[in-house]
Amino acid sequence: MIRYSTLLLALTLAACGGESAEEPTTQNEAAKPAATEAAPVKKLAKFDAATLKAEALKVALVPSPAEMQKALSNAGLESQLSSLVKKRDISVEVENKDQVAVRTGVILADLVLTVKEATNEEQLQRLARIKQGFALLGAGNDVAATIDELADKIKSGSGSKDDLLKEFDELSGVLVPELEYEAGDWVVPLIQAGSWLEGAHLVAGAVKSEGKFDEAGKLLKQPHVVQYFIDYVQREGKEKAPDQVISKLQETLTTLKETTSKAVIEEDDVNTIHSATAAVLTML
Repeated sequence: MIRYSTLLLALTLAACGGESAEEPTTQNEAAKPAATEAAPVKKLAKFDAATLKAEALKVALVPSPAEMQKALSNAGLESQLSSLVKKRDISVEVENKDQVAVRTGVILADLVLTVKEATNEEQLQRLARIKQGFALLGAGNDVAATIDELADKIKSGSGSKDDLLKEFDELSGVLVPELEYEAGDWVVPLIQAGSWLEGAHLVAGAVKSEGKFDEAGKLLKQPHVVQYFIDYVQREGKEKAPDQVISKLQETLTTLKETTSKAVIEEDDVNTIHSATAAVLTML
């Protein structure tokens, strides 16, 4: 199961030399007696530095929306991201599966961020959309059953808001990678892209509203994250033209890559991030 770190935490990549690395063994494994001749010997996979860096990057990419709020507070901002989430009914019933994944990710972020303020009706609506999105992407029955359990808790009034927050956060950070998807390995990254897009938009909005642009670099400087999403959005190459929304997403990610790669992110850059992300979100 992939473990997710926060969007707003700087990426921590393992330092690698030129030598290949082998899969680590635990102390208990090292203490085990050698395998008998009859037992099959599993060969340890070897990875070069570039592969290790790529895998570390994937682990650190997608935010836990709950951690996004914590990071904002730690940076000295008082804004509540939940107050910036727009009330909207995003449909996942679209033909393009890239869009389905991105839209599902946006709804997932909104679900977690508004858990303490949203009405039961709003939470149930978002859960229903997420369940529908996962189904359209080929999610297995376990995913649907987990979402149904959460919906039943909301309907019955069992569990506190804090309990729901924990479970919603788990849904976004743990359950998504378990998708038994049928469309390809791009599904989860594009769900992540939707959550990241919404998060970046809300954080930029918070920075703008409080005028604390000196914190922008810490919260929004994520060029490697943006490049990761660009790679998946452009996976079809130039042979297949994307639909209107995905085309706009590509354009936005290119803008974000240029902006977040700057040595210092200033007020104009925050405005660019906020408006560029809004241009995609308003199309959903």
